[in-house]
Amino acid sequence: YFYCFGCGATGDVIDLVARLFDLSSYEAAQKLAQDFGIGPDKPPAAAALPKPERLLLKAYRQEEVRCLRVLCDYLHLLESWKVQYAPKTPEDVLDDRFVEACQMLDYVEYLADLLIAAELEQRVKIVEMLNKDGLIAGLEERLDRLKKEDGAYEKQNAA
Repeated sequence: YFYCFGCGATGDVIDLVARLFDLSSYEAAQKLAQDFGIGPDKPPAAAALPKPERLLLKAYRQEEVRCLRVLCDYLHLLESWKVQYAPKTPEDVLDDRFVEACQMLDYVEYLADLLIAAELEQRVKIVEMLNKDGLIAGLEERLDRLKKEDGAYEKQNAA
């Protein structure tokens, strides 16, 4: 339904197109169908289907959540290593896990913070960077392997 502020005419969109282009109602309906890509093979309901962009956004969001989960798991591991493997005396040899925790903790925390609070464009770039060359997948596999090794070590010590 429309109201033309210029001329005060009222009616539906077919009436508007018919008046605007000096067409019959039937011709106006055909013109609208052609202009908007609506036809007998493509009913208007097809235009209301979810757009592929929504599927891409959903897939991206799932990947973003995965990256955040992996980063948070790694962050917790690094925090644990920084305490657990810290040298007790200045003469102690530095454990590789302690060194990794010292080197990576701030950076991983920074990335996780960005995935939580940054604008969409920056989050997309971070997810792309983390997925480049399988970086996040490799980290995820490493975390799974370490978790299994810790579980096996705990079972062995409990027995």
